[in-house]
Amino acid sequence: MTKKELIFLGPPACGKGTQTNKLAEYLHFPHVDTGSLLRAEIKGETEAGKEAKGYIDKGQLVPVELVSRIIKNRLSQDDCKNGYILDGYPRSVEQAEELEKMNAEIDNGGDTKFIAVYFDIDTSILVERIVNRRSCPVCGEIYNLEFKPPKVAEHCDKDGAELTQRKDDTREVAQSRFDTYNKETAPLVEYYTKKGVLKSIDANGTIDEVWERLLEVIK
Repeated sequence: MTKKELIFLGPPACGKGTQTNKLAEYLHFPHVDTGSLLRAEIKGETEAGKEAKGYIDKGQLVPVELVSRIIKNRLSQDDCKNGYILDGYPRSVEQAEELEKMNAEIDNGGDTKFIAVYFDIDTSILVERIVNRRSCPVCGEIYNLEFKPPKVAEHCDKDGAELTQRKDDTREVAQSRFDTYNKETAPLVEYYTKKGVLKSIDANGTIDEVWERLLEVIK
């Protein structure tokens, strides 16, 4: 069986999160969310977690080397042996090169298929998505008041909890995030295109329409 190593690329609010959760369940692959992973290490007071907390407490970014070490440890675990979906990493070409080294060491010459899926969408649409985005503080389910509203206004379909809006989900902050994305992360599209592993999908449309496109490119 060929191991599938998947990463999703695309600007904020392009739908990566929704499709990641759906695909992880569909393929029975772990969804490795780097943000949650880092928080879990800190909460568990592991050596790496304590080291990361030291940087965060000082208001500094956690070094690439340390983040890479934490991710490598996670990708080395048994539940990732058939594949994984990595979320939130890599965010730069430097991190992409680190991921390549990690996979080479973990896979040790095994039969693998690496795919970088790029969610291609107009940023003007994304601004509207961000402003209308809400999330459940209990289960983490993401909603959009325009594209994916909850059945009961402002409450989660799964657990009934009152939905919240991130403080930074404003037009001004959204534009700033797109500027940062274009500067730091967009070069990954070029990097993975040159590697011959980039698959681009049209992220406009309903969740189900994008889902069908996603299934086509990860075959």
